[in-house]
Formats: sequence, C-alpha cells, structure tokens
Amino acid sequence: MVGPMTTGLSTSPVPVPALPAPEVSLSSDEARRIALRAQGLLGAPDRRAGVRGVLRHLGAVQLDTISVLARSHELVPYARLGAVGRQAVENAYWTGGHSFEYWSHAACVLPIEEWPLFAFRRRAFRTRGHRWHRMRDKESSCEAVRARLRAEGPLTTAGLGGGRNGGEWWDWSENKIAVEWLLDTGEVVVTERRGWKRVYDLAERAVPDELLHDDLDDHSCLRQLVRQAGTALGVATRADLADYHRLKNEQVASVLPETGLVPVEVEGWRRPAWADPEALRTEPRGRHRTTLLSPFDSLIWDRARTERIFGFTHRLEAYVPKPKRVHGYFAMPLLAGGKLCGRVDPTREGSTLVARQLSLAGPKAVEPMARALREAAEWVGCETVRIDRCTPEELRPRLLAALDA
Repeated sequence: MVGPMTTGLSTSPVPVPALPAPEVSLSSDEARRIALRAQGLLGAPDRRAGVRGVLRHLGAVQLDTISVLARSHELVPYARLGAVGRQAVENAYWTGGHSFEYWSHAACVLPIEEWPLFAFRRRAFRTRGHRWHRMRDKESSCEAVRARLRAEGPLTTAGLGGGRNGGEWWDWSENKIAVEWLLDTGEVVVTERRGWKRVYDLAERAVPDELLHDDLDDHSCLRQLVRQAGTALGVATRADLADYHRLKNEQVASVLPETGLVPVEVEGWRRPAWADPEALRTEPRGRHRTTLLSPFDSLIWDRARTERIFGFTHRLEAYVPKPKRVHGYFAMPLLAGGKLCGRVDPTREGSTLVARQLSLAGPKAVEPMARALREAAEWVGCETVRIDRCTPEELRPRLLAALDA
C-alpha cells in the first residue's frame, strides 16, 4: 500500500474557528446506521447507477496492488451491489472518461467531476517543486514526456522507456519521475490501469473542457471536498472528515462552517461530530448488506473510526512479518446485520476459495459468514470453499454445515 506523503500540503497557516454547539444528539446505534446508509451498505442498492453511481457517491475508491479475491477497487462495488462482473467494474471505471486516478485518501479512482476540486493539491505540489524524487533536468525531461504523449497518445511507463533504472522499486528512471511529476501537477492524467500499470495521457485530452481548470481557490476546493466527505460518511468527527481525502485538521476546521454539515453529538464519541443534513431527515431503514469487506473499503479504512463505530479493531497485516500476524495477510471483515462480526483471510487455489484463517464473533455469525463465503467464491469463479483455521474451533461443524446447505 503506497500513498503520497504530501497530500495534505498547505502553503500557509489556516485559522481555526471556535466549535459550534451541537444541534442534534444521536445514539451510537443511530450514528452507525447513518454511516452504513451513507456508504451504500444499508438500504436498496442503486443498481441502475451501478458502479459509476457507487464511485460518484463515495467520491473516492482506493486502489492497491494486493489482489487476493480481487483487487480492492473491485471489492468496493461488489460489497454494495453484489456480483457485478469484474470486467464490468473495470469498464465502468476506465471507459468513457468518467473517472481519473489521483491522490485522495491514497491513490484513488475519482469521479471526473472532482478534477477541479484537487486544484489546491496540484498547486501545493507546484509550490513544493517535487514529490519524492528530483529530476536532473526538469524542463527537458518533462517536455520529452509531453512530446511523446502528444505524438503517440496514452502510454504506460514502459511505453515511455521504462520506469526503473535497474535498482530497487523506488529507483525511478528520469521518464518515470517526469511523468509522475506531470501527474502531480495536473498536466497528465492516469486514465486507466492496464495490467496494473498506469496509463498516462495529457490532461487536455482526457479531462472535459468545462472541468479542465484550476480556477477554484484553495478555500473553495477544501469546502467542497469536506462537504463531499461528510455526505459519504454520513456522520463524522473533524478527524474523520480530514482523513477521507487526507486533508489537514486545520484545513477542515477552516471551512466546516460553510459546508452545511450539521454539528451533532454522538453517544460514546469523545469528539464533536458533524452530520450530513440529508442523513438526519429520515431514519435509516432497509436491508443490511452481508458481505466481506476489503481492508481498503472506505467504510473501514480509518482504524480509529472503525473502532469507534463498530467496536471492531481492524488492521491490515499484509506488511506485518508473518510470525507477528494475528488475523492473516489480507483479513477481510465480515459485515452482517449492520455490524462487523468476523473476518477471514482468503486465497484461491484453483477452483477452491480457501479461508486460511477465519474468526467469528459468535454463533450468530456462522450463517452470514457461510453466505458471504459462498457469494464471494461464486463471484471469483470458485466452485468450493475450504476452511483451514477457524476461531473458535467449536463453530467449525456449524460453519461447514451452513456452507453445504
């Protein structure tokens, strides 16, 4: 999981207004259900809007190199819509100019309509002058990349001459540094992932004319991004809102009064919170989704928020040494009945989905886990499910019986 270290770049201090008094009090259960509905996991899914509708509503879908059942950006719409074809997911993201990739929560797929909102970040990169690497000759290196893209159309780093100098993964070639810099500053856009390789094109070709501008000042960008995060989260602390697009707390505080988000207090939350006014108008009702969640799903990508809302400690252990892992390489939490009640570390062996390590919160989680495993197996083309480790072990017979039912 690699994300930019500079996404919260700010060029000047931001004044922080005083906190307003809460207008509404919410129980912890009300807050949880508001968050689930806001994330598209409570109530009837909008199948007509499909994957693009999920992306537009969430505002950001995180990308990551790890692929177990599928890559994370595929698992996110699957969790909300069910068994959408994997190629259909890719097509929804990458065809028709509906989205682009940029630095948000991390490297994310973003709706093309959000292009103007990241002008503040592009300006911050320009002011800083570099991201991780510095070029030997920035002007000539960038012009060489522009010329290739202008003449040949969209290209991967391989098409531009290769991404590495031959050393470690961070030992980037001059062309790679140049094209990533042009991406950071908005001259180049990632328009798709092809075999997990970024495909770069000139922004003037990839972004619609009416959106291809950096006219919004920083304050306007931040205000709209915080409002969007509030809609996607339903109810959130200031830190939650900041984390969604990796803003600074003071940036969020400076625009909160202008977002239309309503100050609220939530039972058990130690910090003040804000809610989407639309989320407060009606009580969240409907069917809860039963599904396995990517560790990079925006419902749970913030560990502190996940513990606060669900009482569930979630940690990605892919980068933890194997002997120190508790729940496995890519543990996927089980969402059922609006709660997180288990997790499984899956892999595939031929036509078998293997639960290398599985844990259940109790007997009530057995049937939902079996259903989630069967659906996931079918989605990725597996015919059978095998359970290696099960905690607690005494629930294994019931789980196996439920899988066979």
